[in-house]
Amino acid sequence: MRAARLIKMVLLLQSRPTMTASELARELEVSERTVTRDAQALSEAGVPVYAERGRAGGYRLVGGYRTRLTGLGRDEAEALFLSGVPGALREMGLEDIASAARLKVSAALLPSLRDAPRTAAQRFHLDAPAWFREPAAPALLPAVADAVWDDRCLSARYRRGESEVVRELEPYGLVLKAGVWYLCARVRAAGTEAKGTGAGTGTGAEAGMGTGVFRTYRIDRFVGVDATEDRFSRDEGFDLPGFWGEQAERFALSILRAEVVLRLSATGMRNLPYAVDPVAARDALAGVPEPDATGWATVTLRVESEEVAHTQLAALGPEAEVLFPATLRERFAEDATRLTELYGRREG
Repeated sequence: MRAARLIKMVLLLQSRPTMTASELARELEVSERTVTRDAQALSEAGVPVYAERGRAGGYRLVGGYRTRLTGLGRDEAEALFLSGVPGALREMGLEDIASAARLKVSAALLPSLRDAPRTAAQRFHLDAPAWFREPAAPALLPAVADAVWDDRCLSARYRRGESEVVRELEPYGLVLKAGVWYLCARVRAAGTEAKGTGAGTGTGAEAGMGTGVFRTYRIDRFVGVDATEDRFSRDEGFDLPGFWGEQAERFALSILRAEVVLRLSATGMRNLPYAVDPVAARDALAGVPEPDATGWATVTLRVESEEVAHTQLAALGPEAEVLFPATLRERFAEDATRLTELYGRREG
C-alpha cells in the first residue's frame, strides 16, 4: 500500500513543477504529516525530493529526475492501453502520435508485461457511433483538435439556420457522443460576433479577454475555422466531463416542452427509463406516490411532443395508461381497437 503511494507521489511530482503538501495530501488521500514522512522516505531511498518552505513553497524533484515505468503491474499496464480510442485518435489526426507513444511505453515495460497491449485489445473495443448510421468525421476536426491541444484561439464560422455565424472561440475540449463530435469552447469578448461570411476576427485586445460564456458546438456544422496566433489562458477550474454532463441534461430538458399524465404498473415503472428520455423518466419517478390497491401509480412525464410520446410510450404496451392529454389517450384507444381487430381475426 505504501509502496504504491510512494510511486504515485513521484509520478505526481514528475508531472508538475511544484506541489504543496496540501495538494499532495489531497491527491494521495492522506494527511500532510504522512506526505512529509513519505517525502523523507523517498529522499532516503535516493529520490531527490526537495522541500521548499514558505508561502510559495512546496515539494519538487531536483535536476529533472525521472523514473521508469517498470513499477507498473499487469492490470495497470492493460488499463493504460485501454485508455486509447483508436477511431477517435484517427479522426483527430493523432493516430501516428499515439502509436509512437504506445511504442515508447511498451519499451519501458518489464518483459513480462510486453503483451499488455495485445491482451487489452483482445478484451475491450469501443465502438462509439450509434447503430444504423455511417459515421463520418468532420473535415475540420483535425484543425479544431490542433487548436484544443495548443490552447490556440479559433475564428470559427458555422451554420445556424440559413445563415453563417462567426464566433471567436477559446477551444477547451472535444467530446465524441454517439459518433458526433462536439467542441466545448468559451466565447471570447463581446463584440466579436458577426453574421455573414464577411465578418472579421477579433482584435489583439479582445484576444486577451476570456470573459465569455462556455458553449457547445457541433463540429460538423462548422464551415470554416482559422487558428489565430493568440493563445488563451486556460481556466484550470474548467471540468470538461462535468460541463458536458450539465449541458447534455440541460439540452434534454429544453426539448421536453409538453406533459403527459400516466398510470404505470410496477413493470411500467421499471421500463419507463428505457422507453423515454432517461432524465424525464428520472424526474417523473422521483415524485411517484404510493401505488394504489392494484399496484399502479400515477406520474407526470415531460415529453418532446404528443407525437413523440405516442411512439415512445407504445413500447410500454399494457403496462401504461395515458390519462392526459385526451387527444393522446384517444390515439392509444384507437391503437387498442385496431390491435383487437387484428389479433381477433381467425383464419378461414
